[in-house]
Amino acid sequence: MTRRNRAGDNTGSNEFSRSNADGYHMRLRRKTRRGHILRTTLLVLLFAVVGCGVAFAAWVYNIQSQLNNSAVVTDALRASLTERTASEDPYYVLILGTDGRPGEEDYRADTIMLVRVDPGNKRLTLLSIPRDTKVTYNGSVMKINAVHFVDGAAGMVNAASDLCGVKISHYAEINFDGLSDITDAVGGVTVDVDEHMYDDVNFSDVVELNPGVQTLNGAQALFYTRCRKFVNGDFTRMRHQRTFISALAKQILSSTDLATLTNVVSTCAKYVSTDLSVTDAVSLAYEMTGIDVDTGLYSAYVPFLKYADIDGQSYVVADTDKLAEMMKVIDSGGDPSSYNDGAYGSD
Repeated sequence: MTRRNRAGDNTGSNEFSRSNADGYHMRLRRKTRRGHILRTTLLVLLFAVVGCGVAFAAWVYNIQSQLNNSAVVTDALRASLTERTASEDPYYVLILGTDGRPGEEDYRADTIMLVRVDPGNKRLTLLSIPRDTKVTYNGSVMKINAVHFVDGAAGMVNAASDLCGVKISHYAEINFDGLSDITDAVGGVTVDVDEHMYDDVNFSDVVELNPGVQTLNGAQALFYTRCRKFVNGDFTRMRHQRTFISALAKQILSSTDLATLTNVVSTCAKYVSTDLSVTDAVSLAYEMTGIDVDTGLYSAYVPFLKYADIDGQSYVVADTDKLAEMMKVIDSGGDPSSYNDGAYGSD
């Protein structure tokens, strides 16, 4: 009787009943479906992360290949540079502004600037070197910018190092045509134009700027940094270049917008050739983030004795004794501007 009731009774609560079996299979299907959805979601996220990683890696590779332009960054250049001993130590960077265009092999070093970077104290010192400065290179007298014709970037590093008596760790060339695009990429750069500027002979897009604080667009920035129609000619132009670079650095280093910074990096890569890697460039930006350009940025130009005419060429003859004293101040982290008498565009 007991055996029959167990076999025939399907009206009670039995874990093996048809209704419970159906519920069990339904729960199993739901669990399986949830597991499938979870796995699918995880796979989608994984592919997204991997995809972003691949895209980022491709972007970095593209930027790196543009920055390390093999026509500029040669073995000779790398051999001329002195490796930094420690990441927090101050070091020097030589920056050239050129009038070269993509694909051109012959172009002039129009602007020469030696920059001391002091990450520990968040300080930058900009020293302009007049392009007509007289140097003796490989036994020949020439203007320092002519060294670029003779031995390219490596020659410029060696010539600037000999002139200023310091070791140079990094090198960068920027094409002036790109300055316009870089300025536009950051949304314009605000500077205080110190005097009326006008030149309709050498410029066409922008030929005039009035005095006063104003935000320059790309074309205006190019005019501001390249115009040399002043009483003191190249010295006022060098001062404007240092002023602009200071303002540009302030704007970039104060930006927290990732899209803007990415755009700036991508734009710079089109016009800048340097031995720096993408990692180096990012580290440099990180090191100098928070710099107060009003108190942490010094600027000056190489002091000179006179102009000289040699074989029909006009030279700027540097005051080497005064320059040596100035470089001691720069190397110690001091303000070198007192070594400029103010008559030729001192800041």
